[in-house]
Amino acid sequence: MSASDGGAAPDPRSDPEVLIIGGGVVGLFCAYFLRQGGASVTVIERGEVGGPGSCSYGNTGFVGTQGSAPLAEPGVMTQGLRWLADPRSPFYIKPRLDRELMSWLWHFRRFCNEQSVQSVFGVLLAMKKRSLEILTDLCSSGSLAGTFTAPGITVAYKTPEAFGKACRSVPRMVALGLPLRVLEPGELAALEPDAEFDISGALVNAEGAALYVPEFVIEFARVLTGMGVEILPNTEATGFETTGRQAKRERRVTKVITTRGEFTPAELVVAAGAWSPAVARKLGIGLTLQPAKGYSLTVKAPANGPRRPVILSEGKVAVMPLGDRLRFGGTLELSGLDAAVSPRRVEGIRRIVSSYLPHLESTPTIETWSGLRPCTPDSVPFVGRAERFGNVSVTCGHGYIGMGLAPGTGEMIAQITAGKQPDTDPEPFRLDRFKHRGWRR
Repeated sequence: MSASDGGAAPDPRSDPEVLIIGGGVVGLFCAYFLRQGGASVTVIERGEVGGPGSCSYGNTGFVGTQGSAPLAEPGVMTQGLRWLADPRSPFYIKPRLDRELMSWLWHFRRFCNEQSVQSVFGVLLAMKKRSLEILTDLCSSGSLAGTFTAPGITVAYKTPEAFGKACRSVPRMVALGLPLRVLEPGELAALEPDAEFDISGALVNAEGAALYVPEFVIEFARVLTGMGVEILPNTEATGFETTGRQAKRERRVTKVITTRGEFTPAELVVAAGAWSPAVARKLGIGLTLQPAKGYSLTVKAPANGPRRPVILSEGKVAVMPLGDRLRFGGTLELSGLDAAVSPRRVEGIRRIVSSYLPHLESTPTIETWSGLRPCTPDSVPFVGRAERFGNVSVTCGHGYIGMGLAPGTGEMIAQITAGKQPDTDPEPFRLDRFKHRGWRR
């Protein structure tokens, strides 16, 4: 069955060894590595794979090693409070009485220190490097080759203060394995001969790369179908049947009830993005996770637009050339599972782009979009076995760098599901790492 085929309910005789809940980029990479290991795999997705409702549909697709710093950094809470007064700012929290949000913010604040930043940076950088290796190999030929580009990423700084701070950090970043380099005067113009920036300076990361989305996700699903993975869109998990005692690893999921029939897989993987907490809750699994809404604006490519991926650093906006289109993505909005597009947020992105590229030609808007990115308080995704279950694994919480972490975490899940010790240390990714940290929900 193809990824886009509505189809009939699955034949109960073809129950898979592994059922994956979630057909986003994370779930698809889980399926890829599990199938490579010989398992029969079925993926169910609540909407269309790569469709407008998916987290990957309208983002900028950045992968590679850029963006390894966590959201929680020293001073970010103070900056965030200032941003809350501006309806067009890069960061927003919708005021509401929500205990899960309060718990998330409490844990987030704990990680706003230099020691945590350094620890998390190392974890994310290692996973991003491994993921880049996987993507480079996967997209080296065949139908996926045209969905991947690795020209490096330019990081532009508007103010002298921010640029000076970035320059001072370069030797330390290089020592940690991030290949940053300060662009000399005139180099940016050589890299971007059509675009005219109004900035104080820029760095370049040679390991910057990007996936064209949603083209990559849609084509990857086709590749997986060709490998024998069954992908069922518009299929939602509505309930579970379990057996066994409540003791650690002694319970098992025996049946998964969906809107397209029932499955009795040997293994279950929950990779449902921002909807993972709701799915996990049905199994009594708690996840400290918040959906963070991001926005993108796609326009017809202007003649004087950037040719390469660019990050507008202080403005928290990514710029991605897509052939005849140009996409701007940014903002982080904690407003629950509300995917509505806020015109003020989109205007905020436009304003930031105009400040860095004041002479950018105005072209027709093709699409405005918002998507929900599942974020953990420490920016490290959840990857591992559920504490009380012997056949349930969970991976979610990849945040705004999910495209760049998905390959490595998919590899980890396949190794864990097969009962192997993962090549990557699983300790930082534990599902229960926030469980005994002082907050009681």
